[in-house]
Amino acid sequence: MKSKRFEALAARPVNQDGYVQEWPEVGLIAMNSPFDPKPSIKIENGRVVEMDGKARADFDMLDTFIADHAIRLGNAEKAMAMDSLEIARKIVDINVSRDEILDITLSVTPAKLTEIVGKLTIVEIMMGMTKMRARLMPANQCHVTNVKDNPIQIAADAAEAAVRGFAEMETTVGIARYAPFNAMALFVGAQAGRPGIMTQCALEEATELQLGMRGFTTYAETISVYGTEPVFMDGDDTPYSKAFLASCYASRGLKMRFTSGTGSEVQMGYAEGKSMLYLEARCLAVTKGAGVQGTQNGSVSCVGVPAGVPGGIRAIAAENLIAMLLDLESTTSNDQTFTHSDLRRVARSVPQLFSGTDYICSGYSATPNYDNMFAGSNWDADDYDDWNIIQRDMRIDGGLQPVKEEDVIKARNKAARALQGMFRELGLPPITDEEVEAATYARGSEDMPNRNVNEDLKAIEDMMARKVTGVDFVKALDKAGFPDVAQNIYNMLRQKVAGDYLHTASIFDKDFHVYSGVNAPNDYHGPMTGYQLSEERWEQIKNIPNAIRPEDI
Repeated sequence: MKSKRFEALAARPVNQDGYVQEWPEVGLIAMNSPFDPKPSIKIENGRVVEMDGKARADFDMLDTFIADHAIRLGNAEKAMAMDSLEIARKIVDINVSRDEILDITLSVTPAKLTEIVGKLTIVEIMMGMTKMRARLMPANQCHVTNVKDNPIQIAADAAEAAVRGFAEMETTVGIARYAPFNAMALFVGAQAGRPGIMTQCALEEATELQLGMRGFTTYAETISVYGTEPVFMDGDDTPYSKAFLASCYASRGLKMRFTSGTGSEVQMGYAEGKSMLYLEARCLAVTKGAGVQGTQNGSVSCVGVPAGVPGGIRAIAAENLIAMLLDLESTTSNDQTFTHSDLRRVARSVPQLFSGTDYICSGYSATPNYDNMFAGSNWDADDYDDWNIIQRDMRIDGGLQPVKEEDVIKARNKAARALQGMFRELGLPPITDEEVEAATYARGSEDMPNRNVNEDLKAIEDMMARKVTGVDFVKALDKAGFPDVAQNIYNMLRQKVAGDYLHTASIFDKDFHVYSGVNAPNDYHGPMTGYQLSEERWEQIKNIPNAIRPEDI
């Protein structure tokens, strides 16, 4: 006989997920591997000669890069000599400032960072994130993609996402050659929805940089770094080549951040027996050493690996905190789907959503997940109301707000018409009124007519050969009768010259004012300090359309 309760439990969505017991030898352990090194540092003549139990002669290229570029040596020996538990307690002590913590954590090694956060419970990690994130106010980022690479739908979806509150948007492609159309559609749609949205197109790095230089995008984040030398070498890269690439973006006024996350080295088969969190601490130290202002981390596309081992979701939150302890902008993932369980996927997001991070999601899907070309997100367009009501329930700011249907329809239609006009003025394949109408009301690509892909791809090749740039977008939009969208794109292009948004955790408001960790730093030091919801923002969050009002009764 079988227990009917156990039969029912076995059928639950959570038991369709994959789980594995810890296996430290291959890196299938979230934290505290028996093979993790013990923290140590030895400095002679201003040079690190030993780090985390390894002599300089035995350093690999990551050790060398971290030792030479990622640790403030002036305070290193003092900080390393401090008890890790004492430092952990300082992180959650409201009487110890963020700056005082950074003076310690910017001076320690990856093994020491791992040991420090290992002393914290998940609630204490959340307390740490509340204090240690760089920018005062939280924000959010979304994915805007579709399986057809349909630029009209991308523009409309981006406009809606802008109205809903996203500060950054990212697209990618199913067909690589479609990238310029997707990038320009995202740019136009975002600026039609709300001025000041930053946009990017995730591609291989050379193309991504070229699109940024040509003015098709305004930032980038898919520059991956890894925690072991063999994985780095497998990608034909080194910490030094990544640092050089970062300088290419910065010198051209483009905001960018590196990407890393627990589990990548396990997936590549080169974890070297180390815990996922320790290897991620190395990635983050490399990021800091490269001079990059931020990181996309939180396991990201590798989330299924840490999610399958004990304590893996806690380790993801811990890696987010390590990024903040290194004074990096932290875009805290919460994007790729990893579970069949609705309860589990919400629990995975609680640490970042409730604490508030620089960007709570690095890819909330602004489309239904069937259209998400990043392999599906933990949150998608069908979850907008859930997200908004959770914000309302907990009185927190998750970067989004309720919207009116008529406002969304208006924004989607404007974005589609603006792209239609720009295509016409640039001599690109026409966007029909039928496509504009469909994009205005569509849920996803199933509601969109098909385009002539071959004609689009030929036009893209010709457009790129003609050296079309973002300035041409501005001229075309103005000529097409959308001077406000043209002005918004022009203002975004100007920001690359000013360079203010290269600062850590930068976002724009609708008037193109930059808010970052420099001019809007997080100053949390206990209750009623740090970011507090204004009455205006609270009114915006709490007034969901389906709530009964006193005057309705």
